[in-house]
Amino acid sequence: MRTTPQSLTDKIKQLRYFEKLIALNVTLFVFNHLITFFAGLPRDFFFKYLELPKSLGAFLMQPWSMLTYAFVHYDFMHLFWNMLLLFFVGRLFVDYFGQRNFLPVYFLGAFSGGLFFWVSYNLFPVFLEVDSSLVGASAAIMAVLIYTCTYLPKTEVQLIFFRVPLAYIGIGFVLIDLVQLPQSNPGGHLAHLGGALLGFTLAYNLIKTTGSWYKLDLLKKMRAKHAKLHSVYKNEEAFRGAPRTNGMSKSEKQQKIDEILDKISQSGYDSLSKDEKDFLFRSGDDI
Repeated sequence: MRTTPQSLTDKIKQLRYFEKLIALNVTLFVFNHLITFFAGLPRDFFFKYLELPKSLGAFLMQPWSMLTYAFVHYDFMHLFWNMLLLFFVGRLFVDYFGQRNFLPVYFLGAFSGGLFFWVSYNLFPVFLEVDSSLVGASAAIMAVLIYTCTYLPKTEVQLIFFRVPLAYIGIGFVLIDLVQLPQSNPGGHLAHLGGALLGFTLAYNLIKTTGSWYKLDLLKKMRAKHAKLHSVYKNEEAFRGAPRTNGMSKSEKQQKIDEILDKISQSGYDSLSKDEKDFLFRSGDDI
């Protein structure tokens, strides 16, 4: 049976949000460099209308730059490292929190980072005489990273030869920005800290309120990730010894689900027992 090749549009639609952001950033970078090179224009001919200026007058002329600066990269290595980090951080975030929650954290992080930069450069005397502007996706990426590290502090990820808890990674990134702040690129580090503060605040508030949208998305993700078990679950005999949700009240069932999801957030999915995995899978249709 012959299959119709997918069009480029179909392939783009199948990309996850963070992958689309990577594609957009790369496209803008290539477009800007090619057009300005062949037309003999300054590199900032187009991008200066997207980057976030320090000046109040300039900002009032382009208020959209509080977000659009996150799509501006002049240097290839700046773009490369940002997109590489966005790929790994975005994939980790989507695996745990789902697609639909990624963009709000990302763009709120960009806004928070931009605001942190702009207020600092117009408030602190050390920056008042400095003419500067902000570019790059780092603050938005930082928000996503710190959000994930705050909500899943004990979840370990592979870092070269070692498995490291996310809490240590988040703390490490923040410390690097604090140490380098007085040394070089203070505007960029201030934006990173603004994004980090936003990510931490969102995750901390979610922990306090135990937001249901996270738990629903996590449950769906866990069920999809382990869909290969579904063939076993089709056989009712396979459930003879599995924990059943029938006979439990709605509040009891929800409490049990909350306990399991809290365990996942602390130690990861693999820390669950077989009974807990079975219960979580079976409960998905009841939520």
